Amino acid sequence: MPNPPLTERQQRTLTFLRDYLQAQGLPPTLREIADALGFPSHSSAQACVESLVRKGMLERSPQHRGLRLSGDHGRVTRAAALAALPLIGRVAAGSPILAEENIEAQLEVEPALFHPRADYLLRVVGLSMRDAGILDGDLLAVHRTHTATDGQIVVARLDDEVTVKRLKHERDRLLLLPENPDFDPIEVDPRRHEFAIEGRYVGIIRRA
Repeated sequence: MPNPPLTERQQRTLTFLRDYLQAQGLPPTLREIADALGFPSHSSAQACVESLVRKGMLERSPQHRGLRLSGDHGRVTRAAALAALPLIGRVAAGSPILAEENIEAQLEVEPALFHPRADYLLRVVGLSMRDAGILDGDLLAVHRTHTATDGQIVVARLDDEVTVKRLKHERDRLLLLPENPDFDPIEVDPRRHEFAIEGRYVGIIRRA
């Protein structure tokens, strides 16, 4: 009997659950699902999980965080589980970077080609990172993390803008450095700016 069709949101949730189970050995909480996939609320994550249970992709179990992959869905092939990454275009002000409204497409790219593995692709706009080989229109492979070390290229949120820059700590201040002399460094002042690291650059895809 063929598998019931999944919506894009359900497929992303199933893939996240599978990857989380493989990495952690237990299912994620609804909060972790909502945060990772940009759902607007826990109830949205709950509704998506319930849909996957009804479609037979997930099963309830009596254990803590009682979810598990059902039957053959827990043994899907590597290609089915790992062969797509969400492509993020323009990020809406104030929205989580992986919110559905920011996702342009799901591209057939193997996340494990990158180290650490990529969680999403970000479309590059502009030439501020030109001298690092990152050009306008490139697809930046990003490992989702909220921490980075000095000198790494990061995807950073500064107030309502998302930017790609090199991170630099300098005494008592934090700088976001371009790789193009035509652009000025950005100094992050925590008294005036809301700042967060959204991910770390792990590779690039350039379409012909």
